Amino acid sequence: MKIDHINIVVKDLEKAKEFFLDLGFIITKPQDTLEGKWLETLSGLQNVKAEYVALGFPNRETNLELMQFYTPIGNTEPNISRLNQIGMRHLAREVEHIEEHVKKLKAKGFIFFSEIQVYKGQKKLCYFQGPEGIILELAEYGKFV
Repeated sequence: MKIDHINIVVKDLEKAKEFFLDLGFIITKPQDTLEGKWLETLSGLQNVKAEYVALGFPNRETNLELMQFYTPIGNTEPNISRLNQIGMRHLAREVEHIEEHVKKLKAKGFIFFSEIQVYKGQKKLCYFQGPEGIILELAEYGKFV
């Protein structure tokens, strides 16, 4: 058993896709349009038209599926980018040399919640914000002082 994919609904598919490609994701399934009776029945929504793209990492099974609905358009939660908001809060990506990743992302204008923190001497981590309030974590495991 495995997690097949995680879906994130966005307002701007191209912007979100570029954000995740900048983080090292690759396109695993080409961008495609979804619509029709099957989707209306599945989702419980009427007149559904959406576009999605699947992203992942090389040699990994779980995909991140980004989806933009053209109809019906959903609502934006104003507090979605708060870490204590109820619901799925963030995605974490394990990296090596976290400082290099942070430097690269800051140069591209990504906004971090804080500097890198060390948790119990075994994990370096930091949170940052992507498009549309998506929160991500970078995590490096090892032994740290």
